Amino acid sequence: MEPSAAHAGSRGRSCRGRSRSGRPSGRVRPGSRCVVGAALRGAEPDGLGDPAQWREGLDRYLASARDDGRLNAVGARMVRGTAVAGLRARLAMNGLPRVDGPLDRPPIIITGGWRTGTTFLYRLLATDPRLRAPLSAELARPWKFAGASARRRDELIEAASAGNDLLNLLNPALATVHDHGPRLPEECVVAMNSGFRNWGLGSTVRLDGYSRWLADQDFTGTYLDYRHALSTLDGGDGRRWVLKAPAHTAELPALAAAFPGATVIVLHRDIVRTVTSGASLFAVFRSTYSDDVDPADVGRFLTDQTELWFRRARAFRASSVELVDIAYDDLVRDTPAVLRRVYGAAGLDSGDPVALTDRYHAAHPRTAKGAHHYTADAFGLDEAELRARLAPWTRPGF
Repeated sequence: MEPSAAHAGSRGRSCRGRSRSGRPSGRVRPGSRCVVGAALRGAEPDGLGDPAQWREGLDRYLASARDDGRLNAVGARMVRGTAVAGLRARLAMNGLPRVDGPLDRPPIIITGGWRTGTTFLYRLLATDPRLRAPLSAELARPWKFAGASARRRDELIEAASAGNDLLNLLNPALATVHDHGPRLPEECVVAMNSGFRNWGLGSTVRLDGYSRWLADQDFTGTYLDYRHALSTLDGGDGRRWVLKAPAHTAELPALAAAFPGATVIVLHRDIVRTVTSGASLFAVFRSTYSDDVDPADVGRFLTDQTELWFRRARAFRASSVELVDIAYDDLVRDTPAVLRRVYGAAGLDSGDPVALTDRYHAAHPRTAKGAHHYTADAFGLDEAELRARLAPWTRPGF
């Protein structure tokens, strides 16, 4: 997931707390009234829809960012910008016609634990001309792309490059652990902020309180809103969506209900590498917005979250929805064979998966922007204890 660089520089003086001297402190204020006012810009509040669908999530997000986030000034501005952008997205999407039915073509959806090869498989499949993966700008502002000409669409995508450049300037290490850019396929969670029920928010900011609240929330509305965004972007394109987010692992019932007939691909990797590499990713993400990132705290968070997500995925397997399980080692060792499995499950001709793979690797060398190094002990994790704790959820098929 790409951190919210586009919102890092958002204007938010009216929503920042002040020190005793009266100067802005950089802290996010506890209330959300100023955020709502900034988002509306004179529009009627009724445009946001039923407050039960978004108000508590907004309050929980802002309060947790304030109390748990350990934010620096950039982080405080980013959180406020993310909140304002989420509400503006809600306002804009509520104003568009809504089709309460499945997509014309069931998507291919990739999920699994953090750092299990989901991004590689996602971006590889996105190079197939029969498939389409959403870009960051499309997910952040789908209404802008509704009916847009090819020229206007390119302008909107290129406009997003400024946020990407800013992010790289703020934290150059990001390109090594998770390359990102305006023309690269982006994760679904970027479009899931309008109701403030989004597991992706906790990757870039320490949000322990918000994450505990999130564990008891119903994501049905979140996924239906996401389907609305994809329908808006579709515009008779004719290609089949390929989508991706590790966070889908936690919400498979809502995902399956919103996208009936979807081909759901679940990737698996050695659990120590999954958690440790994920902790390394989160630590780098969070270091953009906080000057106080404790590696052991991140390791604890990733362990708890992974256990919760995998336990939920195991429970979902009792349903009638079929999941396609793929091992990370198989994906790396014989990528064309994995592609044939994916295409077969999706009812598509496999074409020439060897050529597709070779072209991708030629255009995207694995270590072109550096190698990602991490160890379990760097995040306060004991490998044996981690394996024992997560053993019930890491057998084949979770």
